[in-house]
Amino acid sequence: MQFARYVVVGGVSFVVDYGLLFLLTERVGLHYVGSASLSFLAGLAVNYALSVRFVFGPSRINSRVAEFVAFGLIGVAGLGLTALLMWVLTDLMGLHYMASKLFVAAVVLAWNFLARRFLVFSAHDGAATRTQQT
Repeated sequence: MQFARYVVVGGVSFVVDYGLLFLLTERVGLHYVGSASLSFLAGLAVNYALSVRFVFGPSRINSRVAEFVAFGLIGVAGLGLTALLMWVLTDLMGLHYMASKLFVAAVVLAWNFLARRFLVFSAHDGAATRTQQT
């Protein structure tokens, strides 16, 4: 159930990320790597807000600030992975940047969930616990 909730949260975050990628690249005129970076960070903020409320149990970290920093650092690692894979798939392999993003999003979703579950939050399904704390 926890992963299913994370997939839903990830889906909402992905819509923000993917939509901003398109808007920033096609409408604003930014390079796709810059657009992917900015859109990923917006998706990260949405993902954190929804994840702490609906997905994960108690944090392994006592401070909300430190929790967000750890969550964000995992996201930054995901951002690096996003930029690298976008470059490989788009520039080296010739895929359209929007197709590349679909594959990259799946890889980064798995990385983010596993890292956040085992490094930041309790490894059990704890959305009910988190809801009771608030």
